[in-house]
Amino acid sequence: MLQRYPRWAWWVGGIGAVVLYVWVFYYFFVGPTGFRWRALYGDARYPDGYEIHGIDISHYQGTIEWDKLRHARIEGCPLRFIIIKSTEGSSILDENFNDYFYNAREYGFVRGAYHFWSNQSSAREQAYYFLKQVHLEKGDLPPVLDIEHKPKERSVEDFQRDVLTWLHIVEDRYHVKPILYTYYKFKEAYLSAPVFDDYPYWIAHYYVNKVEYKGPWKFWQHTDVGRLPGIKGYVDFNIYNGSYYDLKQLTIGDFEHEDDDDDDEW
Repeated sequence: MLQRYPRWAWWVGGIGAVVLYVWVFYYFFVGPTGFRWRALYGDARYPDGYEIHGIDISHYQGTIEWDKLRHARIEGCPLRFIIIKSTEGSSILDENFNDYFYNAREYGFVRGAYHFWSNQSSAREQAYYFLKQVHLEKGDLPPVLDIEHKPKERSVEDFQRDVLTWLHIVEDRYHVKPILYTYYKFKEAYLSAPVFDDYPYWIAHYYVNKVEYKGPWKFWQHTDVGRLPGIKGYVDFNIYNGSYYDLKQLTIGDFEHEDDDDDDEW
């Protein structure tokens, strides 16, 4: 087989493969809209011009010393909000959710809860599971949908309908627009339809000095290597694009609970 092609053809093919590899590496990990590449960019960076800081946590943070975290500061600013992983798919409850969710309010933080999208169960099943496990209250942030993967076999249009199904079910329960979390490239590729612009956007965009996304956004997860007293290891840092008053205005107000019969369905 090696003798079927001249030597120059193998050189051209090899160079082409290297160029393709470099392009893929840059596109996904180095470019300004890449998700993250800690080994290349190193320690956390703190965006200038923002004063409302927060974190998002899950069971990966382990035991949290809330007395220490209460007094934590990022770039001289107090920690204002904490968004907590609650559920994943239609059957997984984060093992630390209830403890984190309770303590976040007890220690004076604006709290929120996010659901991690799974391609292994339907949007309707996932929405009702989230509503069964998470009971947001007045003063909490709107529910959050964390979505980072699309099923390969689903068309973009069908996938968007699935996402909207989750959003609409949860919105009907709390009468607020859920927050949509994803990274820049995913939103541009799969969630760029105008209907998604109605939902507050939480963008994951690491190791850059500013958000490259041109549309409106509310939250920016700017690093996954933050460190704070009270938490062992790394934690995600976020900023809110507005004032503390604006953040409080975004939270859930008074709403009527659904009938018990609906609760049984969840």
